[in-house]
Amino acid sequence: MTQELAPFSFDSFAAAAADHPPAHAHAPSGRKIPALTGKQKAAILVRLLIAEGADVKLSSLPEEMQTTLTETIAQMRLVDRDTLSAVVGEFVETLEQVGLSFAGGLGGALKALDGKLSPGASSRLRQKARDGIDPWERIAQTDSATLLTVLEPESAEVAAVVLSKLSVTKAAELLGKMPGERARRVAYGVSLTEGIAPDMVSRIGTSIAREIDGRPSRAFPAAPAARVGAMLNSTSAMVRDTLLTGLEEDDRDFAEGVRKAIFTFANIPDRVNPRDVPKILREVSQADLIVALAATLPAPDSTDGQAATFLLSNMSQRMAATLRDEAESRGRIKPKEAEVALSAVVTAVRNLVEAGEITLRSDEDE
Repeated sequence: MTQELAPFSFDSFAAAAADHPPAHAHAPSGRKIPALTGKQKAAILVRLLIAEGADVKLSSLPEEMQTTLTETIAQMRLVDRDTLSAVVGEFVETLEQVGLSFAGGLGGALKALDGKLSPGASSRLRQKARDGIDPWERIAQTDSATLLTVLEPESAEVAAVVLSKLSVTKAAELLGKMPGERARRVAYGVSLTEGIAPDMVSRIGTSIAREIDGRPSRAFPAAPAARVGAMLNSTSAMVRDTLLTGLEEDDRDFAEGVRKAIFTFANIPDRVNPRDVPKILREVSQADLIVALAATLPAPDSTDGQAATFLLSNMSQRMAATLRDEAESRGRIKPKEAEVALSAVVTAVRNLVEAGEITLRSDEDE
């Protein structure tokens, strides 16, 4: 038995075997072996896998199945070699006949179709599937911003339990975003979780998951400020500045959020990693790049000029010298032509970000 088979093997075999009543089988020697139920066969397989040192992820199975399996193993005693060989042979034959494996249950189907369903259908199906999902799995899948909001009214001890059940990376992220005093009390609360009973942890998980599920579904994947920022990215600088001035008069905090969401040519030095510059330039036509440089290099101290210098500084010296010479030979660039070229560079950056090819630096990274 190979360790790689363990996670799929038991789940698939147990599900198939459980549908059949006890039946006699024959060992390779021809001797009839005792009738075994699907649960008993699954128990034999799991016991064998564990004995062989395989890492069997039983915790991923429904708790009812974990309980039944454990109780079945507790009831069994000795299994002779012929019986073991027959069960393993049936198991291998079952695997060899599998042509296609579907994710079990509605939750598994939703994972397989993630990103393929409409937001409305996905929301309704997820709500239907949540009753059968481990609450801690549901909590782990929740974004950090939502978790912080849900945990805010909870005691430091409850928050400590939640952080203790999350991955170290996500727990550290949440702790880092909490106010200093709150973070200190939650961190201390972790020291008080050693003696907490498993059923209490389960109740806390169920309560927090219920609170998450009770929050209204978001019709839009991005926050309002991010959506407005994306719109303004595609407008002219004049329109963008006018709208931002108006937004600041209506709601200064919202306007600040929009400013942070906006990405323009001038933001390149602050937000783009130097190592990503060659990848970005491959996505921009040379004609647009030369026009963008020709429009910005004459004013090296301006924000756009600094962005142009940043791009030239993070490519090969030969290419930079060639582009600088060609940009200088273009002479004065008309504002409309410059706007189109600068927009082409910004669009290339945003396309790479959306494709997951590069990551922009945030203000917190400064």
